[in-house]
Amino acid sequence: MKSEQLITRRESIKKLLLLWSSLSLGGASLISLPSIEPANASANASRFLVDGVGRTQGYSVKALTRKTFDAAGGMGKFVSRGDVVAIKPNISWARAPQLAANTNPEVLEAVIQLCQEAGAKKVRIVDHTIHGAKRCFAINGAGMAAKNTGADLVHPRSSLMRDMKMGGNRLDVWPVYTPVVEADTLINLPVAKVHGLSGLTLGMKNWIGAVGGRRNALHQDIHQTIVDLAHFFKPDVTLIDATRMMVRNGPSGGSLSDVAMMDRLILSNDPVAADARAARLFDLEPESVGFIQIGHQQGLGLYDTAISRHLEVAV
Repeated sequence: MKSEQLITRRESIKKLLLLWSSLSLGGASLISLPSIEPANASANASRFLVDGVGRTQGYSVKALTRKTFDAAGGMGKFVSRGDVVAIKPNISWARAPQLAANTNPEVLEAVIQLCQEAGAKKVRIVDHTIHGAKRCFAINGAGMAAKNTGADLVHPRSSLMRDMKMGGNRLDVWPVYTPVVEADTLINLPVAKVHGLSGLTLGMKNWIGAVGGRRNALHQDIHQTIVDLAHFFKPDVTLIDATRMMVRNGPSGGSLSDVAMMDRLILSNDPVAADARAARLFDLEPESVGFIQIGHQQGLGLYDTAISRHLEVAV
């Protein structure tokens, strides 16, 4: 069962979007979303972290994805029959899959199929790309994943942006990519890689691809900005793709020499724990990564070592 808090939030967002539509002709364009209270003791007890590891030569990425979700109780824990699901991968770059600039399309396809098996009415793939969307989707494998599964691959455009009140420490009002927030279930599906400004780009930073506006301005005080965005979007679950990691020249790379084969997936309903676990794959302590430390300090989540339900699965 999905938490009542998350269901209420999604329903509230959709009602507010409908309200915006009815008021827009009168000049009202600012949407204020309901706040999400910090997790209580019960919520802390329900946090989990799953390490999926591909140990056998030639292992199936799809099988690893399925087994990783099974360890957390299955996709049905997050997706209910009839849900509209938004999956937010990082597919912002016109780079081939083996260059690890984008979420592995095999992982993306597996997650879509799991959502469909759980009874999702519709699955949408959403990302506000940096390179041209049509070119990105043709090169990075997202287009083929959509074709193979029947998922909706949403092409970003200005008509899908709405000003929303974020209420962050740094971000107040910002244009948000509405397909990301109007779904019943939101799945964060980033790739793990290095980044020239934030050090790493993992789950929390993936939300920069869920907004519009002057995104270069988001790079100022980038660690607090990342946490503000993560507080706002609050996904139902995060799956970090570390099957291939970009370890140099991120975030776009361009050479196989920038890539390390790690054969790992990290699944958690705690965005800080997921990023903390992924940081260790780069031989970094979570406390040394600004946005992970701030997220922990500001109550967004916990370091990975504080999660008692920590499982490992392998194929």
